[in-house]
Amino acid sequence: MRRLCASVPLWPVIAVVLIAGSLPLAGQTQPPAPAQEWRQFRGTPHLTGVSAATLPPTLKLLWTYDAGGSGGDPIDSSAAIAGGVAYVGAGTGDLLALDLASGTLRWKYTTGNLIGESSPFVGAEAVYIGDLGGLVHAVSRRDGKRLWTFKTGSEIKSSPVLVNDLVLIGSYDTHLYAIDARSGTLRWKVQTKGMVHATPAVQDGLTFVAGCDAVFRAIRIADGTEAYHIESGAYTAASPVLDGDRAYFGTFNDEVLALDLKGRRTLWRYADPDARFPYYSSAALHGGRVIVGGRDKVVHAIDAATGKQAWAFATRARVDSSPVVAGGRVYIGSGDGRLYALDAASGKKVWEFEIGAGITASPAIAAGRLVIGAQDGRVYVFG
Repeated sequence: MRRLCASVPLWPVIAVVLIAGSLPLAGQTQPPAPAQEWRQFRGTPHLTGVSAATLPPTLKLLWTYDAGGSGGDPIDSSAAIAGGVAYVGAGTGDLLALDLASGTLRWKYTTGNLIGESSPFVGAEAVYIGDLGGLVHAVSRRDGKRLWTFKTGSEIKSSPVLVNDLVLIGSYDTHLYAIDARSGTLRWKVQTKGMVHATPAVQDGLTFVAGCDAVFRAIRIADGTEAYHIESGAYTAASPVLDGDRAYFGTFNDEVLALDLKGRRTLWRYADPDARFPYYSSAALHGGRVIVGGRDKVVHAIDAATGKQAWAFATRARVDSSPVVAGGRVYIGSGDGRLYALDAASGKKVWEFEIGAGITASPAIAAGRLVIGAQDGRVYVFG
């Protein structure tokens, strides 16, 4: 059973920073991840979940790779893609470098612990990932050799983000860490009042992280100091998507929130009109809509300006996978064992593939390929 934010007391406030300087107007979207690479969880430091890649109208399964070991350990980590290689954190604790075209193993790095939802970040020379033993690993892209490790006080499910020369990552020991990307030494850490599950988002010299203490924190990357907060009343495991002076994320209070970072206020709260279930999935932002999976088994599209439902698509099980948008389509997995492609404008299903094992990992899309892991311990690649 997963260890979730729900074990943490509900704190009454949520912190948000006032970003200085000129900001894009609400509704403008950030650039997508480049067509040829998907270097981190959610594609870019804004965590928008949008790729500039083009996929075939009807996807075909190109290859699979069995990473599950003898126990069939599930893959909760989402892949990264760069330089024709797919990097995947397997439940066994192995970081895999797989040739994107053929599925051939380039190298395998063993962390010594299990890997949960922490997803790799691919830098120029190194790949970074966290494990359930509380270690952050820097691994050589060239040969899979260990460069350094950094020990936190508890398990890591947050995914690393590389900004300038810092690796930003959260730990269940209640801290957000900034680690020197070359040496693995600590630059600074910020303590929160709960486990740091979410992946930090980055914008304008600030890093934003949603916490299990009901606080959405904005930290200055230069020195680790915290800025402002507004009330929200909900803790969250989802990672925030940033769009200029707005942030969007789902909560365990069964809502999706839009925050005005400049005005320091909650703009709107969206709740499923038919059922109340938590949101574990991290949202994508595309075409003026916030698209997110819910534990009500539904993929929701919400108007980013008004907070009203644009469309909803029902699956057969809860949706913890986070959606990725490419070529006007939404790609998302479900606990029902299916990978779906939905029309981003209407929410209508245009394609599905039945893997037969639940999917909690999120798609990685680049170079004409979609890479995703499943609970059967296999990596699936479509194109």
